[in-house]
Amino acid sequence: MRSRGWRAQVGYRRRPGFYGGAPHNVAATILDRQFDVAAPNIAWVTDITYIRTYEGWLYLAVVVDLFSRQVVGWSMDSRMSKDLVLQALLAAVWRRKPKQSVMVHSDQGSQFTSYEWAAFLATHNLQPSMSRRGNCHDNAVAESFFPIAQTRTH
Repeated sequence: MRSRGWRAQVGYRRRPGFYGGAPHNVAATILDRQFDVAAPNIAWVTDITYIRTYEGWLYLAVVVDLFSRQVVGWSMDSRMSKDLVLQALLAAVWRRKPKQSVMVHSDQGSQFTSYEWAAFLATHNLQPSMSRRGNCHDNAVAESFFPIAQTRTH
């Protein structure tokens, strides 16, 4: 192969440019790990998990009220899309019908940084709050819900 001028490629050369871009609709961390609230419908947290079924993966999005730690909205789908989280939040708004602005805290997943999510929050008088990038402790209440949900399904 060397006599023909061929050689093996070892690794890949990184092309010049900017990598690891920022999500497009990131909100400030307003909740700031203040998980104890004095009344219902002051702060909600939301997240997504996946559940293995015989037919494949099922994605579950929940909205949890920080006051009661109860699920106030949820949605399931076979795909993890922005519609999954929008349906869960719509269920929470429909069920609770909040009179004042409610803070909705999430992580920086692509579903929560979409323009549709931001528009829904603005339309329904909801205040966005997001965890810092790569910090699961900022959304600990929603994260801690899922191990409970998955062990109860078995």
